[in-house]
Amino acid sequence: MSQNLSIPVVDMAGVGAGDAASLRRAGEAIHRACTEIGFFYIVNHGVPQAVIDEAMAAAREFFALPLETKAQVAVNARHRGFHRIGGATMYQATQPDLKEFFSIGLELAEDDPCVLAGEALRGPNQWPAFLPRLRSALDAYYAAVGRAGADLLRAVAVSLGIDEQFFAAKYHKPLQRTQAIYYPPHPAQAEADLFGVAPHTDYGCITLLYQDDSGGLQVRELGSQSWVDATPLAGSLVVNVGDLLARWSNDRFRSTLHRVINCSGHERYSIATFFDPDYQSVVDPRDLGIADEASRYAPVKAGDYILGRIDQSMAYRKKAQA
Repeated sequence: MSQNLSIPVVDMAGVGAGDAASLRRAGEAIHRACTEIGFFYIVNHGVPQAVIDEAMAAAREFFALPLETKAQVAVNARHRGFHRIGGATMYQATQPDLKEFFSIGLELAEDDPCVLAGEALRGPNQWPAFLPRLRSALDAYYAAVGRAGADLLRAVAVSLGIDEQFFAAKYHKPLQRTQAIYYPPHPAQAEADLFGVAPHTDYGCITLLYQDDSGGLQVRELGSQSWVDATPLAGSLVVNVGDLLARWSNDRFRSTLHRVINCSGHERYSIATFFDPDYQSVVDPRDLGIADEASRYAPVKAGDYILGRIDQSMAYRKKAQA
């Protein structure tokens, strides 16, 4: 399929190798994309296709299992594990999302200082003993997409006119969350307020998404307020700005509404990675060159902000707080 031209394509070739001209070129393209639509594709991103294919194949095998089997690794308080249909309701949505997903994060032992300090969302992942393939496949994908995310943030820093290593210092133990996602076919007679994912903006810094060729991801164009298809582009990742980066940039970058409606007639699969800073990293527009009087936002810890947004959307967390 060809991509919709409303969503630009950014070539990351040379960025990972440290080529200054490539980094500058990518930064310029990212600046245009993030100030105009908040979404873009990246190609030559460095995530091997073989790693992607194995992660997608393992995810398909997992989601094809009976619900009672998948429920053996039901989501825990650390936001790790299997989320069944009905487990996620986006803010302002009237119905839960029509999707299942399996979520992992940075693998930390119980005696890691961050875990011992009580940081939310931290700790070991919850892997299914009944499908060892899933762990090896998603571990490899998690590492590869994390490297792509780090390269991408160097280009983002350049696009904002700050030191290319600015974000690296905030990502020693990132709150990177990777989710393999399954969408059943959208019902033919579905209510108008039923979505695979209801319209929303992402919580964190940047999102890197691999999607199969089913289509269904749509982005709200700022000018016309119409929905634009983020048509699958072979070999690409879809990237969007999250609310935390919009806040950090003092709204120079746009966090854009998007949604999923799987009208393909068959199952849809994707892998989303929310590439977010360390829990204790302070997000403050003044650190990106914004004057005190011009800053629209007070400093906030990245983890506190992300946790608050998760608490608003996930059924299992709402029950725990009731």
